[in-house]
Amino acid sequence: MALLLSLLSALVVFSYGPGGSLGCDLPQNHILLSRENLVLLGRMRRISPFLCLKDRKDFRFPQVTVEGSQVHKAQTLSVLHEMLQQTFNLLLTEHSSAAWNTTLLDQLRTGLHQQLEDLDTCLVREMGEEGSALTMQGPTLAVKRYFHGIRLYLKEKKYSDCAWEVVRVEIMRSFSSTTTLQEKIRTKDGDLGSP
Repeated sequence: MALLLSLLSALVVFSYGPGGSLGCDLPQNHILLSRENLVLLGRMRRISPFLCLKDRKDFRFPQVTVEGSQVHKAQTLSVLHEMLQQTFNLLLTEHSSAAWNTTLLDQLRTGLHQQLEDLDTCLVREMGEEGSALTMQGPTLAVKRYFHGIRLYLKEKKYSDCAWEVVRVEIMRSFSSTTTLQEKIRTKDGDLGSP
């Protein structure tokens, strides 16, 4: 319960900034969707993580790269979008449907899809013509590699229940790791490395 509470708190911080601090017109329900998505991830637990200790893996979330001091606002938006998109893609697979309660999974997919649509508008506004170039650079590319590692892990573990549980916890952790990004955006408009 303490883990769930701390993750919920992290998601609140994760989703606090986008509405007004990114310079985007995200709908008011964007923050609510973030909270609901994390709650849904928590509710999707089918087995105790303690039963899966032997399956744990360090997926090496690219925290230093993603939260680096020279990451600009447009890159931050790109990273956040990529994390949501990769999570959505992972949960769209046939294997994920077999692993979890389909009602909860569908609700999570719907919430992630709505958040992606909201962020798409911001990406276009913030990134302009540099958009496609940024999606293949540094932090965003590191997120893609991170999720590729998760996919390889699931395949190696033959999409076992424990493998999905490890991945569920990892996704929750990666969402909460973006808290620092949100704080930087909120306190420093534009260049996240500027004083």
